[in-house]
Amino acid sequence: MFSKYLDNSLAEPLGSLDMKVPLTMIRPYQHDDTDAVVDVWRAASLRAHPFVEGPFLDQEADNMRNVYLAIAETFVTEVNGEVVGFIAMIDNEIGGLFLHPAHHGRGLGRAMVDHVRAKRQILTVEVFKKNTIGRRFYESYGFRQVGTSLHPPTGEQVLELELPNAATNKRDGL
Repeated sequence: MFSKYLDNSLAEPLGSLDMKVPLTMIRPYQHDDTDAVVDVWRAASLRAHPFVEGPFLDQEADNMRNVYLAIAETFVTEVNGEVVGFIAMIDNEIGGLFLHPAHHGRGLGRAMVDHVRAKRQILTVEVFKKNTIGRRFYESYGFRQVGTSLHPPTGEQVLELELPNAATNKRDGL
């Protein structure tokens, strides 16, 4: 047992330790995560998509619960046991990457993309042209624009982005 190597003067219940570094984990989505995932989605959407109307967001929240999470391979990011973000994959497409705004700028979005990138040759994503937060993130990660389209429900322009040879670039340190 490892316990014989412990200095008993340091033995304290883990709950009482002063945690300076948050415990972060990426794991597969479970149905019990649904409320937390939808809450993260809404908070992040309000921040990144202020140009989208309330009724559309309400419908999309319902779609998150009843459609999108059922068809996507989704991973959640937890910080100290709380779901703070998620990435949802449909084949090679990032169907959604959302991080609660309170956790932006900590490398968690990059960690989620790294997590799914390791198993795919190409990653694609669509991002609203007006979503400066998302566009800046994907550009800094190395995604390149390959097209544009119109998002019919909102009438907003969407940029189609691609990160080619995702698994190869990861191995090569790119």
